[in-house]
Amino acid sequence: MRHYPLKMVVLLVLLFVAVAVSMMVGVVHFSWQEIWQSPIFWNLRLPRILLCMLVGAALSVSGAAYQSIFRNPLTDPYVLGISSGASLGAAIAILLGLEACLWGIGGCALVAALLTVWLIYSIASIGNRLHTTTLLLTGVCLTFLITAIISFLMVLHQDKMDSIIFWTMGSFASASWSDVLLVAPVVLVGVCVVLFYGKDLNLLLAGSETAQSMGVEVEKVKKTLLLFTTLMVAVAVSCCGVIGFVGLVVPHCMRLLVGADNRKLMPMSILAGALLMLVCDTLARTVLQPSELPVGSLTALVGAPLFIYLLYRRNKQI
Repeated sequence: MRHYPLKMVVLLVLLFVAVAVSMMVGVVHFSWQEIWQSPIFWNLRLPRILLCMLVGAALSVSGAAYQSIFRNPLTDPYVLGISSGASLGAAIAILLGLEACLWGIGGCALVAALLTVWLIYSIASIGNRLHTTTLLLTGVCLTFLITAIISFLMVLHQDKMDSIIFWTMGSFASASWSDVLLVAPVVLVGVCVVLFYGKDLNLLLAGSETAQSMGVEVEKVKKTLLLFTTLMVAVAVSCCGVIGFVGLVVPHCMRLLVGADNRKLMPMSILAGALLMLVCDTLARTVLQPSELPVGSLTALVGAPLFIYLLYRRNKQI
């Protein structure tokens, strides 16, 4: 918790630098003076930068919230089957030839993601109580089922396999202002809700009974947070595909810096998630110019070794 304001300032400076670099580099390089007169910047690069930061913030803050709600450090934003449901919706849209339609793939992905989560919630809810363990297990099982269905569809339609695989690896290549206008209000509202419940999330870490004895409306808080975080993740996935490890690794790294207090952890996770996503996307579109890497592959390359190191460090301390 020491030097928290300084750490926030450092993250803000790093994010500002990442934005400045991302604005100038790419297939077309700009000087600082040329940027503001370029249609490429205003129509392509700027919406992509904004969408990257919004998605990174949404995934990381959702991951931090899930880990507190479920009291499980291995929980990430896709554990509820959001990504698998969106992938199935996108695969169906690709097979039906809806790529050229406005919100064809993204719209199908969003609807399928929300339907999947609704199904999982329905199974896990008994009366007015939401059983988090059942929720997790149902999400995992349904994820395996949907993954099997997608694999079956790809075998039957091998000519579309590349498109489906590329979407499931995540990319901001098709980012547009319409994506930003869809994602921005959902993420901003969702982030505000999570920040508002920061104190309640701290109490939930001590257990539902303890939180309830301290005046927390446990079921209401859980359902509200799960609703808004799920909406954030579903909308993010519908715009850019499946991007893993951001919501898992970023909260862990921020806990090492500022501790487990969600009132401090959430703002740091928002900034760090936006920074990580922007850096990975900038690398994805510049490393193999003029080709582009799926950004999900880069987040996995960075996230997986980092997470293994965090697990090793934690076990060593124990």
